[in-house]
Amino acid sequence: MSNIRLYFDEDIMEKALVKALRVRDVDVITVGETGRVGESDEAQLIWATVQGRVLYSSNIGDFCRLHNDFIAEGRAHAGIILVSQQRYSLGVKLQGILRLVGNKSAEDMVNQLEFFSKYLRD
Repeated sequence: MSNIRLYFDEDIMEKALVKALRVRDVDVITVGETGRVGESDEAQLIWATVQGRVLYSSNIGDFCRLHNDFIAEGRAHAGIILVSQQRYSLGVKLQGILRLVGNKSAEDMVNQLEFFSKYLRD
């Protein structure tokens, strides 16, 4: 089983979170680092899928729709993780992502839509 590799879309441009994940050996890349800022959500999801990366975004409405469209059309994606725009602390975000990547493999995430809140401690 392969580790999840993340792709943060332009809604998630938190350098401190990216740095904290990388220190913990989580493979993460941002839309800014790839020079893909401004591309459509569908183009971002397709690129992430080609790269074998799970897309992480707070754009819940658009990516729920895209997920449903992909599934209905028989198109695959590498996975989507959605986080609400509610303000979570860096520590909470870090722990939630670490919990998710610790419990799921890249293979588990194929064609899956996960909500970040599921991985928060009660």
